[in-house]
Amino acid sequence: MKSLKVVFFGTPEFAKTALEAIDQSHHEIVGVVTVADKASGRGQKINQSAVKVYAVENNLNVLQPEKLRNPEFLEEIRSLNADVFVVVAFRMMPKILFEMPKLGTFNLHASLLPDYRGAAPINYAVINGEEKTGATTFFINEKIDEGNILLQEEIEILHDENAGSLHDRLMEMGAKLIIKTLDGLSENSITEKSQQHVEHPKNAFKIFKEDTRIDFSKTSKEVHQFILGMSPYPAAFTTLKIGEEEKGLKIYDGKFEIADYEKTAGTLKISKNEFKIYTKDGIYFPLELQLEGKKRMNVKDFLNGFRNFEEIKMA
Repeated sequence: MKSLKVVFFGTPEFAKTALEAIDQSHHEIVGVVTVADKASGRGQKINQSAVKVYAVENNLNVLQPEKLRNPEFLEEIRSLNADVFVVVAFRMMPKILFEMPKLGTFNLHASLLPDYRGAAPINYAVINGEEKTGATTFFINEKIDEGNILLQEEIEILHDENAGSLHDRLMEMGAKLIIKTLDGLSENSITEKSQQHVEHPKNAFKIFKEDTRIDFSKTSKEVHQFILGMSPYPAAFTTLKIGEEEKGLKIYDGKFEIADYEKTAGTLKISKNEFKIYTKDGIYFPLELQLEGKKRMNVKDFLNGFRNFEEIKMA
């Protein structure tokens, strides 16, 4: 089987696992492109992407352009004479870049395209209560996540699985799918196919802070899936009023029961031994949570931190 020369583009842990799989395969990595180092936090510590850390540790050629259209960067990439570019969790690429390699540029996306195009496919698959999802490799074109499909693989979403667990399973599966795709391209054994047209595709738009607030006027099941789909990151939240102070409360896990209560959705019932939030059709019981300014904890430890439950309300 022919070894392909690969330039890899990626940033987070999800991408690092794919990079590692390629590095351990018979294909040759001639370049790794990742985000520029950034200073963050109180001490303005320089943070390197997971992809860069792996690449440096394994003596791979790292490029960190500020702009992907930079002529010097494009010339350097061109000089690597790669057969194919592989993209995992990276930013949008200009046409001048993705059209460069003779075999093309393909991306790994954590959904069964055309469903869940966008930045948060794993979160939305869980939020929407899907029973299955998967990974897709596809050729990049000028539209987001709409290029011709190379390979797809399906995975079952487990009962009460959160986005973090599904992310980790898709990360491993996706890395293997990339190797299968590289092998198939080297043997010319993959027939690319255009994505089917879907009248109302399921979207996975980027999640912003305001999108993470829990709506308790929904059904218990919808609330539960929303919390799982946001857990552990970016984390679903609500707001408590403790005395005169309002504090955000992140909820990572819980359980629910469906029953007919004559209570307004969003009403809180809290005491030393229980924490209930009424929904449209029952009760949600938070089990793992984090009050603003505190660490993440189980509900028992959370309740032990209060004496006067009368002053706690939903904001």
